[in-house]
Order: sequence, then structure tokens, then C-alpha cells
Amino acid sequence: MAIYAVKYEYDPRKAEALAQHRPEHRVFLRTLFESGDLLASGPLGGNGALIVVRAADPNGALEMLKNDPLQLNEVILHRSVAEWTPVNGPWEL
Repeated sequence: MAIYAVKYEYDPRKAEALAQHRPEHRVFLRTLFESGDLLASGPLGGNGALIVVRAADPNGALEMLKNDPLQLNEVILHRSVAEWTPVNGPWEL
């Protein structure tokens, strides 16, 4: 398993839908955190978020997030994923 940083960019035309689905989104992420798959998540300055997960590969990281209510309700305009190797901090490999 590796660590991946998934960046969400929200559709600026869907601010109302973002606010509406944010509580379900946070419950979804809390479930991933409690299972040990999610290491951290939170908003980025501007119009997006960063989600750090453990997965087998980049596709696995995106697959893990496919049922995110923000994804299902088409609030996310773009997702990108990159492997991340922490050098310092609680998630050292």
C-alpha cells in the first residue's frame, strides 16, 4: 500500500450543491477514516480539497472515493491523484 494525495476541484457553478452535500461528504470521509483508509482530509484555499488515502495504486485511490456524495452529485469538476511519500510526520513509510 502507498499513500496518495487526491485533490478535488469543485465546480464553481455548484456552490449551492456543495453546501447541500457537504454533511454527507464528511460522513463518508469519516467512515473511510475509521476504516484506516483515509489519513487526512480538508479544504484547500480556494475551491477545492485535499484527501490523503492509503491505496494499492492511483486508480485504487480514485475508486475508493467514487461513492463520495460530492462525486455522485457532480459537484467535483476535476480530481487529480499523485503518490506521496512522507518523509517527516505520523505517516512515515
